[in-house]
Amino acid sequence: MEHEKHHIVSYTSHLWIWVILLVFTVITVGVAEIDLQKLTVVVALAVATVKAVIVGAYFMHLKFDNKMLTIMASLVLLIFTVFLTITLIDYALR
Repeated sequence: MEHEKHHIVSYTSHLWIWVILLVFTVITVGVAEIDLQKLTVVVALAVATVKAVIVGAYFMHLKFDNKMLTIMASLVLLIFTVFLTITLIDYALR
């Protein structure tokens, strides 16, 4: 049986991740206030994707877990992105 290595994330790291997520939240609100026309949704989704990756990496511990879990989560994110892109293309061409 393989022994798992425990990881301890410092409070400083958690604080920095929190600050980064707050900055991206402010960016999301700022994008909603600025009229970027058709790019508004794309930019908002890009910022939300970055925030989701940060949350997955640090708070779901994908950064520290088995690499197979990271690959599987990345594959799900890729499939979601493909379907979302197809949906946005369909919406844009109507």
